[in-house]
Amino acid sequence: MTQPHQLVRALSLTDASALVVGTVIGTGVFLKAAPMAQQVGSPMWVLIAWVAAGLLSLAGALTYAELSAMMPDAGGEYVYLRKAYGEPAAFLFGWQRFVVGGSASIASLGVGFSIFLATVIKLDDFVWLENDFKLLGQAIHWQFGLQQVIGVAVIALLTVINCFSVAFGGKVHVILTMLKISGIAFIVLGIFLFSKETSWSNLATPSQSQWNGLSAFGTAMLAALWGYDGWNNMPMAAGEVRDPGRNIPRALILGMVAVMLIYCSLNLAYFYALPFEQVVTANSNMYREAPPVATRASQTFLGDYGGRIVAVVFMVSALGALNGSILSNARVPFAMARDRLFFKPFGLVHATTRVPVLCLIFQGFWASVLALSGTFDQLTNCLLFASWIFYALVTSSVFVMRYKFPTMERPYRAWGYPVIPLVFVLVAGWLIINTLISVPVESVAGLVMMGVGFPLYVYFRKSRS
Repeated sequence: MTQPHQLVRALSLTDASALVVGTVIGTGVFLKAAPMAQQVGSPMWVLIAWVAAGLLSLAGALTYAELSAMMPDAGGEYVYLRKAYGEPAAFLFGWQRFVVGGSASIASLGVGFSIFLATVIKLDDFVWLENDFKLLGQAIHWQFGLQQVIGVAVIALLTVINCFSVAFGGKVHVILTMLKISGIAFIVLGIFLFSKETSWSNLATPSQSQWNGLSAFGTAMLAALWGYDGWNNMPMAAGEVRDPGRNIPRALILGMVAVMLIYCSLNLAYFYALPFEQVVTANSNMYREAPPVATRASQTFLGDYGGRIVAVVFMVSALGALNGSILSNARVPFAMARDRLFFKPFGLVHATTRVPVLCLIFQGFWASVLALSGTFDQLTNCLLFASWIFYALVTSSVFVMRYKFPTMERPYRAWGYPVIPLVFVLVAGWLIINTLISVPVESVAGLVMMGVGFPLYVYFRKSRS
């Protein structure tokens, strides 16, 4: 019988699968085709980058499936790193995930929702304060107005929903995921069936384009991996999944295969609908005022209504990813506190709802602060580098675990072991080095932010003693 101070296993296979799909599919797939096209200069190389990133993410998910089935506890990667490499590595992961990475991602999704809403309802007239400053060499235009208030309100609303119970939060997530998939299917089918401006010749490499090298492909692949990011979130809530040895591996594998099919179909539709030049000049850092590539593609069959309809799909997608991030990321400080490596109250669950309410509230508060600061994108860019270091470490831990604990029960064994995990670690290592070379400022800043947590680890370790 579950004790009042313990989490309750209330998430079904459907809930867990929706948590994978709904958390992964955020806004990246609607926006990243443009910067990727700018890097590689060819529709086919963009599609290959999406496939390669999807296969790499699937390889990681296959390995995570073995680890999470072995150790189906709240905290996900924190738990695996602690078992394989010890407390320091686990704490540094939890620190960067909860305090910066996860919260910055939640902030980004909350403000992203309000940005998409602003394309449907005019919010620009309600700006009360604004200022310009620089962070990590990047210019930031900060403003405070109705748009920011809505972003914070959405974060607060979904935080409150997830405070009720994990079962309720899971069902809300299933609904949002189904709405999201339906919206994407509407765009894809609409382009292929009703657009009058489509042509398969759009997929041909432009005559003036040339291969930009492996480094450019790596940068494009990193952009695609940001679109796939989130496949590691569901195991953070493994302590609340029913029949975890069976359901967690199935949810990870089925969820990632579904995401790959959705992403490849949507990007193929973009290039089928639009000339390459229209994709390249869509919304990105180079063309900030241009409409997103998904909007341009949808306008080929929806006309002027395309932008508003796609904005609604964007909002639903952002809500789904936001709900999944709030639900899963709050379990990391909970696991740390249970091991007495974080503040003790964070290890408590509500007697009635059986969820870590304090973790959820603090996470929502800190994400709201980041949303109002306007710096979440810079923080996320910094931590993406550090995140891939931990992805590689977690995946390599499957080798450590098989060596150190050969008799430990494994309800699921990673398919393709040892080749698939090794390929993931090697490619992740290449991406880490490529990122360090191509964006050194953000990469070093990410390492510094991660290192700031080490004195805290020493403090908690001494306090526990």
